[in-house]
Amino acid sequence: MKTRKEVLEYGLSFPDTYQDAPFHDLNWILVRVRKNKKAFLWTYERNGQLCINIKVNPEWRDFWRNAYASVVPGYHQNKNHWNTVILDGTIPTHEIQRMIAESYDLVI
Repeated sequence: MKTRKEVLEYGLSFPDTYQDAPFHDLNWILVRVRKNKKAFLWTYERNGQLCINIKVNPEWRDFWRNAYASVVPGYHQNKNHWNTVILDGTIPTHEIQRMIAESYDLVI
């Protein structure tokens, strides 16, 4: 996954989800669960790179951060419950999809 379009399409493939731009800033586009309005996927550009923020089980938080240098504490969010993934091509697509799916599971 290298583009925002790919990430958003994958996030929107989960049941009862929708895209939102709550800050009226198209740099920040979220995917939320319709029933509870909770976001599980944040997309934005920072320092010239596409990033996503995903909710993470604290038991897995450090695993992901240690496994990939481009997984860091959640930018602008609670560092215990959110990771930022810098989409720089170093993480296989199936791993990014796994992290997004886990984030979805945590908010439903």
